[in-house]
Amino acid sequence: MARLVNRIVTVGFVAALAACTTTRGPSVKNTSKTFSTVVVDAGHGGKDSGAYRRYGPPEKLVSLDVAQRLNRKLRESQLKTVMTRSSDVFIPLDERVTIENSQKNAVFVSIHFNDSRRRGIRGFETYYHSGASFDLASRIQQKLMTIPNSANRGIHTANFRVLRNATCPAVLVECGFLSNRNEGGQARDWEYRELLADRIAEAIVEQRYGAGVYHSSTQVAAGSPQSETPTGGTDFVPAAPRR
Repeated sequence: MARLVNRIVTVGFVAALAACTTTRGPSVKNTSKTFSTVVVDAGHGGKDSGAYRRYGPPEKLVSLDVAQRLNRKLRESQLKTVMTRSSDVFIPLDERVTIENSQKNAVFVSIHFNDSRRRGIRGFETYYHSGASFDLASRIQQKLMTIPNSANRGIHTANFRVLRNATCPAVLVECGFLSNRNEGGQARDWEYRELLADRIAEAIVEQRYGAGVYHSSTQVAAGSPQSETPTGGTDFVPAAPRR
């Protein structure tokens, strides 16, 4: 009888362990080569300013600006896009996850800028969670490294909610450190933000259609006045340092 009880307990424990394993995260469909939609996520927004440093504008504004430029470039490349936010509003993380997972045959790209107490730290980083997201993350990082004088901080796995709970390939791009004098200053420049969007767009389009397909748009040459400031009408002015 004791052996039977022990066997039942053991079987129950193994079943519970298996259940925990299968519910650890959502199943990710690998659409990294077939996607027709790109969910473009501008980090932070509204009451959440993100990084806010002396050398660069608030992260929520430059992330939105780069995301909007990326959105335009992808549409010009005949890809459908969905933005999690298109203005300076706060979108909770769970709502962003709902948006990305509601799209069929999609990939998710989140735009951020970095921050550090060590002002000398600089460079690009790209994060992913599922194996299905690695190729896209790698390609984006590779394209960003073609920007002159860029620093490579690598590709990393991360447990960010928008990556962990995604059911499609999902990556998060850190477009430099606002806490760094050089990169924070570059983030103020609309031409540099256009360049960031261009390199990310090139990576996404090549991931879907192959090398040599992407053609850069001409907005940099046009230099439209509205490109000088991010959406929301707020000039890029120095932010007070954190205390």
